[in-house]
Amino acid sequence: MPARWVGRGVKGIAARMLDGTATAAAIRGELHGRIAAFRARAGRPPGLGIVLAGSDPGSEIYVRNKLKTAAEEGMHTELIRVPADGHVDDVLATVAALNGRDDIDGILVQSPLPEGMGADAETQVIDLIGPAKDVDGFTPVSVGRLVQNRPGLVPCTPAGVIELLEREGIAISGRRAVVIGRSDIVGKPMAMLLLHRHATVTICHSRTQDLPAVARTADILVAAIGRPAFVTPDFVKPGAVVIDVGINPVSDAALVRSWFPPDSPRLAAFAKRGTLTVGDVHPAVAEVAGALTPVPGGVGPLTIAMLMANTVRAAELRLAL
Repeated sequence: MPARWVGRGVKGIAARMLDGTATAAAIRGELHGRIAAFRARAGRPPGLGIVLAGSDPGSEIYVRNKLKTAAEEGMHTELIRVPADGHVDDVLATVAALNGRDDIDGILVQSPLPEGMGADAETQVIDLIGPAKDVDGFTPVSVGRLVQNRPGLVPCTPAGVIELLEREGIAISGRRAVVIGRSDIVGKPMAMLLLHRHATVTICHSRTQDLPAVARTADILVAAIGRPAFVTPDFVKPGAVVIDVGINPVSDAALVRSWFPPDSPRLAAFAKRGTLTVGDVHPAVAEVAGALTPVPGGVGPLTIAMLMANTVRAAELRLAL
């Protein structure tokens, strides 16, 4: 691990880019021996069951990437599809069946579920997943263990952020951290993980007064709000570490041109595809921050790597029972 590093960014000097792709590859590489050992003991590879309801384009991409990565790691995966016009009971029955299968160690229900399944469909489904197979870390048991800092399966994106910070030698203990976003998937567990590593943590949201001023107190700033280029340089203390969790497809040419200089490769990519994936952090933040995760290539690959790690861990724990 490199020496502890807290950032010394100065306006006009580009931030150090934190390579999530490389870190994800390292995490996956460390799983190879564990997967082989599990296969030798159990007579089978770790198994992941993925439930996909409907045909949301974003969900299709995410699931395809998860299946591809799991296959590359030599894991067993099954994709169970539920029609968009199906009932929530169809998803619940699928989860119940996966709960009972010995060859499935992890269960992932891709979000969002179709609106027609009801406002509380996701809660019903999450509550049914067996905690031992909860590789997303979303069940009440998993959340409770996280809050109490007990060993358990932790939501993949926040866990990946922590891995990135620690492997890059970025100090957490004693630092001020601000998390913009309070979702159950990223914001809240991110704050818990930082708190457990002895950061002083503030959670911000849509009702936070003078949000830029609060954000500027952060040594570590995590943006997980789902709004493209929302975090501008005036949110960032010079030298801060900025983690961009946002994955936002944008097709507005005027917006894209306002974010990037004329010679930017990102503009060329937009001209070619007519759409661009950007984060929650404005590109100009790179001139103020000490370190920054890019989009793409930052947090995204870490989320999938941690899903693989959670599945292997769930398999190992189940084998020990």
